Amino acid sequence: MGRPVIPYTRYGHNGGMSDSPARALADPHLVYDPVSGDGPKDVVILGSTGSIGTQAIDLVLRNPDRFRVTGLSAAGGRTALLAEQAHRLRVRTVAVAREDVVPALREALAAEYGAGEPLPEILAGPDAATRLAASDCHTVLNGITGSIGLAPTLAALEAGRTLALANKESLIVGGPLVKAVAKPGQIIPVDSEHAALFQALASGSRADVRKLVVTASGGPFRGRTKADLARVTVEDALAHPTWAMGPVITINSATLVNKGLEVIEAHLLYDIPFDRIEVVVHPQSYVHSMVEFTDGSTIAQATPPDMRGPIAIGLGWPERVPDAAPTFDWSKASTWEFFPLDTEAFPSVGLARHVGRLAGTAPAVFNAANEECVAAFRAGALPFNGIMETVTRVVDEHGTPRTGTSLTVADVLQAEAWARTRARELAAQTAEARA
Repeated sequence: MGRPVIPYTRYGHNGGMSDSPARALADPHLVYDPVSGDGPKDVVILGSTGSIGTQAIDLVLRNPDRFRVTGLSAAGGRTALLAEQAHRLRVRTVAVAREDVVPALREALAAEYGAGEPLPEILAGPDAATRLAASDCHTVLNGITGSIGLAPTLAALEAGRTLALANKESLIVGGPLVKAVAKPGQIIPVDSEHAALFQALASGSRADVRKLVVTASGGPFRGRTKADLARVTVEDALAHPTWAMGPVITINSATLVNKGLEVIEAHLLYDIPFDRIEVVVHPQSYVHSMVEFTDGSTIAQATPPDMRGPIAIGLGWPERVPDAAPTFDWSKASTWEFFPLDTEAFPSVGLARHVGRLAGTAPAVFNAANEECVAAFRAGALPFNGIMETVTRVVDEHGTPRTGTSLTVADVLQAEAWARTRARELAAQTAEARA
């Protein structure tokens, strides 16, 4: 007889093993239920006007019997869209990071709601999303881009909410902090690769896992040499062949920094050593990742490229949301290709493994330096290859983090501030030398 199928184990906010964090932050066999009862799940969406947020809202609107949005947060650059979303979803609270846009937001809300309708509560300021993440709800979807998503992540976990995590930087810069507060089953990954691994891992136990295989489209520059990449433009880097994403994530996909971050995230989410996490290039972006088990079986999760599938996993697990994403037409022929990663042209994955093993503040330095270098590339101050060259130099100058001490939020913020300053200095020197 074989092993029995592993059942779902449910944990509540205050019950059972929830006070003993699991080694793996994400486990498909565990279901964290902070709120019991029937009816739609109350959801807070952080980053509602971005790519993840808008697709999540589309999913919610198509499934009103399953989900109800109670709060939205955004940076503040698209107040009209935020107001439209708030009115359509009838949310209780709207949060914006920029206090200066509150008058415009109130005006936009008033225009959407009309005379006599009560407007939602408005939270404003740098901590607005963090305050909203701790509000009364079942699930918080963190779709914020960048390391500013760490504080809301911690707030949601500490408040006992299920966290649907699309903000990979939360784990990159603050992995130990997240591990210290997360309960078993409390985090559901929303990145397409990690949602794929999550689903594939449901096929067996952690002890049966031989390795994780993270797929990469290869971005717009697949097949080009390092010399070829010296001449590419910002427009070239933004022309992703399969995914429609924001500019920062799209350029990270062009450098494959995004894939390096995902390797670190996979290590933290599933507690699998770095030497058992492989990256393979798959141009079609149909297979989103795979798990190889000790018996030789490889379980792959595949759908056409569409983030609504992973979002549905994040919001609905352990239940699946019918028709959340498109499916394949198996009556038509198709070709799925896989290639090894070109580590010379794309050194970012190797550097990410290095900083992941260093741990401490090294991943925060890597991430912050990259964000600054991407901004410099978009502004014309750095060539494409200069992004990773500069990030590597900043990581080297940072050195090996101290050991024997616990990581704190203050440590992360200090390391990030130094890395950003140093990356800007080096980018400025490069721009001056090229002038």
